[in-house]
Order: sequence, then structure tokens, then C-alpha cells
Amino acid sequence: MNISGNTIFIPGSTSGIGLALALELRSRGNTVIIGGRRTELLERIAVEHPGIGTVRIDTTDAASIASAAKQVLAEYPDLNVLVTMAGVMYAEDWSSPSSFLASAETTVTTNVLGPIRLIAAFVDHLRARPDATIMTVSSGLAFAPLGITPSYNASKAAIHMLSESLRLQFAGASVRIVELEPPAVRTALMPGHEDNEHAMPLDEFVTEVMDLIEAQPDAEEIQVERVKFLRYGEARGDYDQVVKTLNGHAARAE
Repeated sequence: MNISGNTIFIPGSTSGIGLALALELRSRGNTVIIGGRRTELLERIAVEHPGIGTVRIDTTDAASIASAAKQVLAEYPDLNVLVTMAGVMYAEDWSSPSSFLASAETTVTTNVLGPIRLIAAFVDHLRARPDATIMTVSSGLAFAPLGITPSYNASKAAIHMLSESLRLQFAGASVRIVELEPPAVRTALMPGHEDNEHAMPLDEFVTEVMDLIEAQPDAEEIQVERVKFLRYGEARGDYDQVVKTLNGHAARAE
């Protein structure tokens, strides 16, 4: 993915990593459109950041995705990058179905079905572009589990394998599949996450991501240094210690 000159749609980017990346990508000479459910928040962002495009989209709703895709492609026919950013993360207790089933279903709908539906809505257009990118967003937890978030871990593992599989299918095509793999980042993804001393500051994360994209435009996985502890535990042979350390940090943060 080139660092500039793109037209980029980032659904699920009204806060956190998505918004920070959107603003930084725009500052690098890209046309950026953000998507989210809350119209009032989209309007405020448009006022605070003139030039940012906004589209209402609920990535848990197939009809909303189809409608938003139609609007984005009509208004931005040069679109060549889709970033499937939207996601949720819940702590779950699987000791009884009543305590986890609703959050598990929401997680899978948002984190797995959402990206699948988004890709389906845009893939024909992107395949017709001479240089296009689909950026998926997994997590370090796709590779080492946090015990309190089973559905989130599983959803991000699914996104990793989806990314690997699509890269095989699109080999030789004009669409590249790039997987962004964040570590824990200080955002409001979960209560207390913004103050987690073990999480990476948001500005540091975005700066490193942009530096990696600029230095490695053909990269298939965008991995800041901090996520490699989780990403490569099994390959290094210290997976058990990685899981122990990860969950020890989580227990101390509660």
C-alpha cells in the first residue's frame, strides 16, 4: 500500500485507532472517508477536520453496509483502499450461557461478519482498480489468547486466517491484502483500556504504523514492534510463557 495518493474508506473510525489512522492518512495526502453509526459524531468530526468525508454505516447490519457502499462508490469512484476497522471487545465469563452468549454473538457479528460483508460490498470495485488494497484488522490476540475475552480472540484469529486465504485467492490480482495486527493500544475499546500501562500509547502506535507502511509498501502484515511478542511466540517456542505473561499483566490491570 502506498503511503499517499489513495482514496480510503475506513468504517468504524469515529474514535480510537480508526480515527487516529484516518487523520494521519489524510495528512499524508490521501482522500479519507470515515464511517460510523452515530450521525452526530460524524457531523462533529467533519466540522473539526474539514476535508474528511463521512458516511453513516452500521457494520452489524447487512443492509446498512450495502447502502453505505453504494453511497461511497457514487461519491468517491476513485476509491482504492478499504480498511475494515470496526470491532468490539468484551470481557466474558463462559461459566454459563446467560453471561456470555449475547456478547459472543455481537462480537462475531461485528468482528467477523462485518469485515466479510464489507469486503463483499467493495471487492468487485476494488478488483477493477489498477492498484487496490484491502486492509483487515486482526490483533496480537489472534496469536495468543487473553483469557477474559474468548470471543474477541477467536474473532481476530478468524480475521487472520481470512486474510491469509484471500491473499492466496488474489495472488496476481491488482488487489493486495494487508493485515494490520495491533497490540494492546490505549483506546476506549474496553473499560479502563485507555489507562492500561501495559498498552501502547495511541499516538506511538499510529506513528509506527505509518512509518512501516512508508518503509514497506509491499508488506503483507503490519506489525509494530510491541505485537511481535504475541505474534511469534509459537514460532520462537515460548508460546506458553507468552500466554502466562499476557494474562498476568491482565490480572494486575484489573
